[in-house]
Amino acid sequence: MSSRRFPATLSICALMTVPLHAETPVPGTLTKSSAEVKSDHGTPTTLGFWTYLPKGEKPSAGWPLLVFLHGSGERGTDLELVKKHGPPKLAGNQPELESFFMIAPQCPTGRWWDTVAVKDLIDQTVASQPLDPKRIYITGISMGGFATWNLLKEHPDLMAAAVPICGAGDPVTVSRFKAVPIWAFHGDKDEAVPVQRSIDMVEALKKVDGNIRFTLYEGVTHDSWTRTFSNPELYKWLLEQKK
Repeated sequence: MSSRRFPATLSICALMTVPLHAETPVPGTLTKSSAEVKSDHGTPTTLGFWTYLPKGEKPSAGWPLLVFLHGSGERGTDLELVKKHGPPKLAGNQPELESFFMIAPQCPTGRWWDTVAVKDLIDQTVASQPLDPKRIYITGISMGGFATWNLLKEHPDLMAAAVPICGAGDPVTVSRFKAVPIWAFHGDKDEAVPVQRSIDMVEALKKVDGNIRFTLYEGVTHDSWTRTFSNPELYKWLLEQKK
């Protein structure tokens, strides 16, 4: 990930290195960015993503990093689609988000989340921004919820906490990440991703004494993310988690 240097007279946001093809981050706004990353098929690929720099003063240990992974409906090359749901939609208007530096990548058209690419983007972001590596939080909705569970399985030491929303994983793998604090969410009337998929993960984690919390929304279909991301308690809980 390339970076630019800015004069010391500029604001703190300009003192930060930024990814290749990124505009200078402006506190309180989403910034379009892109980076060349590794991929699961071995060939480097370019991943577009939003960056959000909070408006407040940076903590001495660096900003906590919130990674948001969208659902299948937001795939493509138009980054505006990523702002349809979740933290990218709320950025600048949800006070609790001001405690987090955020990245929200976009999955290419017709593909599922490439966790190799996501992991490389996280590594590059941590290396180039003033972040606290002990406070990396990952959340995703639907297809992004699947990817959140997969990242837990593949990189259990990466994150301080995870929030998979209406997603699913492999219950056989839960012992790998049982120590990671997880808060899962799902609507009991979800017809796109059956709620049993989350219940299976939760029950498997309970059997191995996993650090799991589960919220089941009664009468809610696939959109279990709107209530979740508008809940201040979620962000409070995240900030309580640290590696």
